[in-house]
Order: sequence, then structure tokens, then C-alpha cells
Amino acid sequence: MSPGLALLLVGVLAAVVMAGGWQWQRRRNNAGIVDVLWSACVGGSALLLAAIGDGAWQARAVLTVLGGLWGARLALHLWHRVRSEPEDGRYRHLRAHWQGHQGKFFLFFMAQALLVVLFALPFAAAARSPQHTAWPWLAAAVAIWIASVAGEALADRQLARFRTDPANRGRTCRAGLWRYSRHPNYFFEWLHWFAYIALAVGSPWDWLAWSGPVVMYVFLRFISGIPYTEAQALRTRGEDYRAYQRSTPMLFPWFPNTGAEEANR
Repeated sequence: MSPGLALLLVGVLAAVVMAGGWQWQRRRNNAGIVDVLWSACVGGSALLLAAIGDGAWQARAVLTVLGGLWGARLALHLWHRVRSEPEDGRYRHLRAHWQGHQGKFFLFFMAQALLVVLFALPFAAAARSPQHTAWPWLAAAVAIWIASVAGEALADRQLARFRTDPANRGRTCRAGLWRYSRHPNYFFEWLHWFAYIALAVGSPWDWLAWSGPVVMYVFLRFISGIPYTEAQALRTRGEDYRAYQRSTPMLFPWFPNTGAEEANR
């Protein structure tokens, strides 16, 4: 199968899954399922493209493991939140803004299916790596993946532990990695996409692998990640979150400005 047809297949399968997700949220009034399905579909696209790719078996095997495990971990983490918590504030705000219009929600879910194809491009590039893939690049891909996924998992656990304490209701998490970045989970999610650049070195499509970190940064920084998350945080935590904004870097971890924090007290 040609790479173009493979990506078309990814899009069709993602659209079917997202249509099922739209029906699920329609019955339960919880659009958070879209994040679960997006993660699962992107991880699944890595498995599919690795299986039908014509590149080196070593690179495709590593792609299967890295992409599959990444998607499974993120989807399971998000599913735990969706099934045990009310609808995320971002989607509650969207539901109110759209007045519950299900046609708009359906288009939103279908747009996520298109995004699955966009984020599958680095996998398509890696699946066409040359037959004599250099082992150092494979090792680099694995090292980047381990560091980024471990960092994201740690940030997720620190935030979950903070949120389970009733005493922290209405307060902002500043524990662990969250002291150095307002969105350490997003930072490590962005970093993770560099693993596929290393994996695609020598591929005729290697330039496409750069779409992963570039597109992820644009979405996290300007479209669907940080803007929505911070708007919701300001609505629910007010001045405490504004102080956090003044003292803590937005995305890339760095030491906090303790002077700004103390001046607010």
C-alpha cells in the first residue's frame, strides 16, 4: 500500500472512531472522550503505518513500541479522568458557548480525526526509514522517548496527587515539576515528538517528521492547549493563578521568579 493510501486509511478509521465518540458524549454530556480517542487513534496510526510501511524492520519495530505505548499510556490516563470526573471545564465552556449544539460537536469530533492524520505524518516518515538504519539514531529515539514519557507521567501523577487533596480545592499546583513550568505535561508531550525525527533519519520523507514537534507546539501554545487551559484556570482560581503566571514560566521549564510570588502575598 502506498503511503498516501495508508494515511487515507488512517483518516477513515479515525473518523469512524470519532463518530462513535460523538455518540458517547451525546449520551453522557462529556466531550472529554475526544481526548481519549485522539490519543488512542494517533497511537494506533503508529501501529498501522509501522505494519504496512516499506522501511527497515528495525525502525518499524521501534516505531511500533514507541508510538503504541505512548498512545496507550496517554489514552488510559485520560480515560481514568473522563470516567471518574465531571466534564472538563474547557468542554463545559464550549458546550455553553455552543448551547449544546450537537452538529457543532460532531464537526469538532471530525476535525480531531483530521488531526490524527496530521500527527501520523512523522510515523509515516519513520516507517520508510532506509534498510540500514543507524543504531545510534534508534538509540537516540528510544532515549528521547523514555525521558519525555517519564517526565509527562511524573507531571501527571504530581497533579493528580495534588487534586485529590480536598484542602487544595481552588488552589494552583506548584509541586514538583509544576514549580518550574505551568504546563510541564505539555512540555514533555512536545518533547516526545523529537523521538520520531531521530527514527526517520535517512527516510525519503524525513522532513515530514519535523511536523510532529512543530504542529504540536503551535496547537499547545496558540490553539487548543495552553490558551484554553489557562482561561479555565483563571475562571476557577482567579488571583492565585495570576500570581502563578507571574512567577512561573509558561511552557519551557526554568527556575520560578520567587520575588514575583512573594510580592503578591
